[in-house]
Amino acid sequence: MSQEGEQEQEQSDRKKYEFRKVLEDLKNFDGSGTQLVTIYVPEDRQISDVVQHVTQEHSEAANIKSKQTRTAVQDALTSIKDRLRYYDTYPPENGMVLFSGAVDSGGGRTEMVTKVLESPPQPVESFRYHCDSEFLTEPLEEMLADKGLYGLIVLDRREANVGWLRGKRVEPVKSASSLVPGKQRKGGQSAQRFARLRLEAIDNFYQEVAGMANDLFVAKRHELDGILVGGPSPTKDEFLDGDYLHHEIQDNVIGKFDVAYTDESGLYDLVDNAEDALADAEVMKDKQQMEEFFEELNAGDLATYGFEQTRQNLVMGAVDRLLISEDLRKDVVTYDCPECGNTDREVIDRRKSTPDHTCTDCGTDVEAGEEDREDAIDHLIEIAEQRGTETKFISTDFEKGEQLYNAFGGFAGILRYSTGV
Repeated sequence: MSQEGEQEQEQSDRKKYEFRKVLEDLKNFDGSGTQLVTIYVPEDRQISDVVQHVTQEHSEAANIKSKQTRTAVQDALTSIKDRLRYYDTYPPENGMVLFSGAVDSGGGRTEMVTKVLESPPQPVESFRYHCDSEFLTEPLEEMLADKGLYGLIVLDRREANVGWLRGKRVEPVKSASSLVPGKQRKGGQSAQRFARLRLEAIDNFYQEVAGMANDLFVAKRHELDGILVGGPSPTKDEFLDGDYLHHEIQDNVIGKFDVAYTDESGLYDLVDNAEDALADAEVMKDKQQMEEFFEELNAGDLATYGFEQTRQNLVMGAVDRLLISEDLRKDVVTYDCPECGNTDREVIDRRKSTPDHTCTDCGTDVEAGEEDREDAIDHLIEIAEQRGTETKFISTDFEKGEQLYNAFGGFAGILRYSTGV
């Protein structure tokens, strides 16, 4: 993958992490009655239409019998309407999702929560208004669960289809039918001439299919995780061996598979038959990163792990790649001692309250406020971005990915040079 592609992937991973954090918070919120409002807005829906819908719902909410629920729903809709003022004619790319409502904060009390998630990983497909005792997060969770962008090609000598696999969703895009004659020649033609015309027709059809694929895939080549090709033998083999595809697309073919159909249904068959290859490809890049990390850990001196050691190496600019577990949910609290000026940091579960702390240098009791607490991943990534360090989010879907989370605290790095830290 090119540097541009790696940067785009890094930004996408970072955004998915931010979305997951917000969604986890939203899933933990409960409302008393049907008073938590969720609105999914596609990118082609005008903001003025959304405002009009919210205004109408606000008016209809006046008919809710329970005063508490009526007030809560109207307050949530008012908060959403206030947020919509910050947008112009249309939502951001891929749309947005708005959440608002009075959530239970304990002790019989509630607090108003309003969140806006812009530009989700996949487009919001339709406008949706939802009012319930929980926020509607499932559609966003499905988007975040989607991994990978793959190009799909199925062909035989009669027809071909190309499309995308976006996460778990197959999207047929283009199709073509061939003019390749059958194997039986017409009367009056010599066998040699018929065979030559047939080969020319096959070659022309392969070029047409490659043209469709190249037009679709080349523009997205930096985002592609691979190309899958399906069809009967020897058709798919002839197509790939003939170098019809653009060289960058050809190099990205991760597998060829036998499929019985080459219409749109063949794209789905191709994905089913390539299940093992796709599963391997999803975590292959993560596996390569962790293999390199363990090699350095066991036989080299270019590995670091743990929050504080990794942070120190980041500050020195010594980290080439920052490795962070996808499942990590930690905060870091910074304690600045007022007596000796020492700074300590403590990594804690983000669901727990800020603990008391004693300065490791002079023993003074040090307090920390909410301003001294932040997401541990955000803390490290900010330093990484300043030092030109790549950040890789590592899945726990394989053994060494689990080890990063369980044995190394979820933080590690591959160094540019040895620092002794």
